[in-house]
Amino acid sequence: MKLASKIPLLGLGVVLSLSMAACGGAAASNSVVTATAEVKTDDGLVINGENIADKATYDKAKTQTLSLYSGYTESSESALVAAFTKDTGIKVNVVRLTPNKLAERVQSEQGAGKLGADVIRTSDYRIAKTLEDAKVWKAYDVPGASQFKDVSVDGGQFTRMFNSVYTLGYNTQLVKDADAPKSWNDAVSGKWQGKLGIVQGGSGGSTASLNRFMESKLGGDYFAKYAAQKPTIYDSLGAEATALARGEVAVGTVTISGTNISAVQDKAPVKFIVPDEGLVAYDYYLGMAGSATNVEAAKVFMNYNLSKQGQKVFAQLGEYPARTDVEPPTIMGIKLPAADSGKVYRMANTDAISFGKDDLAKWNKVFGYSK
Repeated sequence: MKLASKIPLLGLGVVLSLSMAACGGAAASNSVVTATAEVKTDDGLVINGENIADKATYDKAKTQTLSLYSGYTESSESALVAAFTKDTGIKVNVVRLTPNKLAERVQSEQGAGKLGADVIRTSDYRIAKTLEDAKVWKAYDVPGASQFKDVSVDGGQFTRMFNSVYTLGYNTQLVKDADAPKSWNDAVSGKWQGKLGIVQGGSGGSTASLNRFMESKLGGDYFAKYAAQKPTIYDSLGAEATALARGEVAVGTVTISGTNISAVQDKAPVKFIVPDEGLVAYDYYLGMAGSATNVEAAKVFMNYNLSKQGQKVFAQLGEYPARTDVEPPTIMGIKLPAADSGKVYRMANTDAISFGKDDLAKWNKVFGYSK
């Protein structure tokens, strides 16, 4: 296996200071986010007729700069934050790390009594529960969360906001559409030997879900089949996406939202497929830190994430909304299957606990990977 040690690891340890325009500012013309908002602020914050925050909360929030620690893909988080700031006028500083590294930083800062986050986003249920056990979270009942299944966790300790989607993508300058893999099994047929990319199996909830999907749906020998293709192993999704766009690999594991942004906003020569065996959806959670100093801004941010406007932004990025009253995404002309269609695998939280360590140990052994 080839380790991509020389590829810039985008999104690792990146601090983004996103000082976006106030409400009503123009979005980039080629942005994937086109959800329009009617914003009223004369009596709190109301977006498209939905109350996001009362007057006292919003008036205070407008004077604050939110600190967000995020394990979400850098390009996708940047797009969401840009939409949030455009609609609310609230500025956001983002610390972006892969979920596992983020958890290490949060627990280190928490232990030292210096946690700098107001809100934290992570993709891994195990990580979210670990942070709960470490008393990182401040329970917050996001309005409307209780109406939807598996959204509010443990009385609002943390909240599932959307499901990101893992699949296969390809570089269109190297692979013709007609020749692109149509399934997960096509990817390991031998055609792409030495031309495949994959993210190391322990980067977070994304790879945990992908590992479980491969083990439970594609067969116990699928790891070995993929490893036999001599793939290049990347430390993060951002690094693999960059390599795919550059043509350093022809085919690889990708997120639909990352591919969407890369193709539409950056004009990269990349596309994704909907494999015959299905897509892999994995949860993203958001919670308020117990040490939050910008509590009002944190409440507005969490409320916005679960609002219809926020959920439409996630859908336009390429994510499945947590709210069932918002349509599944249509991305780059492809309508994604409904979450309950049988074509979208979502790992149960119990599986994350039961199989997470075993799956990773097997992945590392089969792929010959060590940090």
